[in-house]
Amino acid sequence: MSVHDPYVLPEGLPVPVDDGAADHLTGAELPDLVLPSSQGAVNVRDFDVLYVYPRSGRPGRPLLPGWDETPGARGCTPQSCGFRDRNADLLALGKRVAGVSAQGLDDQLEFAERNRMPFPVISDEWLDLARDPGLPTFEIERFTLYKRLALVAEKGRIVKVFYPVFPPDRNAQDVLEWLEAPA
Repeated sequence: MSVHDPYVLPEGLPVPVDDGAADHLTGAELPDLVLPSSQGAVNVRDFDVLYVYPRSGRPGRPLLPGWDETPGARGCTPQSCGFRDRNADLLALGKRVAGVSAQGLDDQLEFAERNRMPFPVISDEWLDLARDPGLPTFEIERFTLYKRLALVAEKGRIVKVFYPVFPPDRNAQDVLEWLEAPA
């Protein structure tokens, strides 16, 4: 197992391909679902931008075996920090952001504190969003994790899906550019 820096994307990561696993999400309703987060219980319908990631890393801790070789797995921290750094721009557009992964609340709390996340980082460890609206998942080392994507919702209805997301550190900028584009 290699020790890694979760803030740095290594060269040569495999690029995820669009496998169609998110095609059904555009037009779907977000469920009226309250989940625990780094800022207390929140309803996923209360957010305009939900970015979804597999699993955040911790500095100095080893990666899961095969993590860097799994397309789309690496980059949760750079994706999250991108949304953190663009949060003021998104709020200026009236868009509330939250991050979501299948990690437990303790991991989400540590991650949010270490990275000074200004918005909720949601724990969906029972994979409720995999059932409704059907967020795509993958298996690695006995874990079921979400595939990386971002959703833009209007009044609870998904209007734009960013999937697959690569490179992950550019996802927030891509979402911001889409929101700022003339209709």
